[in-house]
Amino acid sequence: MMTTSTNRTAVSPREVPAVPALPAVATPAAAKRKGVFRSSMERHGFWKTFADSSIRFANRYVYFQILKGVTIERADPKFLKCDEKYRGEFIPNDLLRDLVANPENELDDPFLDRVLPQGDECYGFFQGAELAGYGWYSNKPSRVDVRGLLLHFDPQYMYMYKGHTHRKHRGQRLHAVGMTRALDAYVKRGYKGLVSYVAWENTDSLKSCYRMGYKDFGNVYIVRIFGRYFFYNGAGCEKYGFCLKREI
Repeated sequence: MMTTSTNRTAVSPREVPAVPALPAVATPAAAKRKGVFRSSMERHGFWKTFADSSIRFANRYVYFQILKGVTIERADPKFLKCDEKYRGEFIPNDLLRDLVANPENELDDPFLDRVLPQGDECYGFFQGAELAGYGWYSNKPSRVDVRGLLLHFDPQYMYMYKGHTHRKHRGQRLHAVGMTRALDAYVKRGYKGLVSYVAWENTDSLKSCYRMGYKDFGNVYIVRIFGRYFFYNGAGCEKYGFCLKREI
C-alpha cells in the first residue's frame, strides 16, 4: 500500500506580522462639534451644555423645541445710545420696499405684503444709506419658525421678532439699542412693554436679553410626531396671553 504524507508547517501566532493601526482622522464636522462643545462648556458650564446637546441630539430623530418667553417693561438708559455714525428710526414703508433690492438686508416683498397691512413696524439703523440692522414689532398674532402655527399674546404688549444685524456692523450693540429704543417709544404710546421668545438652547441670545433687562415668564414646548405638531403652553404664559395656536 502506498501512502502519501504531506508535511505542514505550523505558524506561530507570534510570527504573524501585525497590521499597523490607522490613525483616527477627525472629520471637519466632528472637529467643529468638539470645538463648539468645548466653547459651550467654558462659557455656560456642564449642565447647561449637556441639556443643549441633548435637545440637538433629539432633533436628529424628532423635532423638539422649547421657546422661552421673555418680557421687558422698562428701558435701561444705558442701552439708548450707540455710536454716532448710526442713525436709528422707525423705517417708513416705502423705504422698506426699496431695501428689498439688496439681498443682504434679508427682506422680501412677500414678507412685507404680509406684515405691513397688519401694522407691523420696523426699527432700524443706517450708516449713511446702508441698512446696518433692524428688528420688527407687532401687536397682532404672528407666525413663528414652525409652519402653520401663530403666536398669540396680550395686545397691550408689542411682540419683537426678526432681529437682523448686517455682519459688517456686528459688535456695536445695535440689536440691544434698537430694542431698547423701540421699547421706550412703545411705552410712551401706552403699551406695557415688549414680549418675545428665545430658543431655550440659545444661551448667548438669552444672556444678551438678560443684560438688557428682559425676564423669563414661561416656556412653550413644541414636538412634531409623524409630521404633526403638538405644543404645550407652560405655566406663566397665561398672564401675557402668550400661546401658540394653529393658523386657520
